[in-house]
Amino acid sequence: MVVKVYGPARAACPQRVMACLLEKGIEFEIVSVDLDSGEQKKPDFLALQPFGQVPVVEEEEGFRLFESRAIIRYYATKHADQGTELLGSTLKEQALVNQWLEVEAHNYNEPLFAIVLQLLVFPSMGLPTDPAVVKANEARLSQVLDVYDQHLAKNKYLAGQFFSMADLSHLPGTQHLVTTLGMSHLVKERQHVNAWWEDISSRPAWKKVLQLVPKPPE
Repeated sequence: MVVKVYGPARAACPQRVMACLLEKGIEFEIVSVDLDSGEQKKPDFLALQPFGQVPVVEEEEGFRLFESRAIIRYYATKHADQGTELLGSTLKEQALVNQWLEVEAHNYNEPLFAIVLQLLVFPSMGLPTDPAVVKANEARLSQVLDVYDQHLAKNKYLAGQFFSMADLSHLPGTQHLVTTLGMSHLVKERQHVNAWWEDISSRPAWKKVLQLVPKPPE
């Protein structure tokens, strides 16, 4: 089975899916979608994803799925018997994984995405950046990371002592935070968050994802 992943390899949500597929040992191909030209809003793509967002996955028999967190849950469950165990092995472990996956989506990603919009997306569209919005969301994200640091002082990973979907889901956004956004201090100044990031970002699957990202033109 070869899974088609629609979306640019440089975008965070497709990267979340790619990391999961690599952890599970599932073969895939990237079907490029040019976000800069608005290809995701054109009829052909809207037939795959009616909200005009990436990624979408498509299996050989025609099954399609969108929303990156739903996709990684699907493949972690469908292929639970191969690759990295991402779900947890007990009901309580699975509940904790899902808890921290929700935290990532609502507490962590929301302020981070607001910063990405201001510092990366708006300038690329010729729109002004609002420093006050950046500052406010950096403060929100700092508070979230303080909670993470306290939690990770007692746990190697978010759901306990095992790497899971919850940790994996943080990889793309945190990569932007420490590289393209120039806010690595938010991670480095927190001992336990930094140790956790150094661990999860060194995984071979994530390194492979970064290798698949096209290099910007010089």
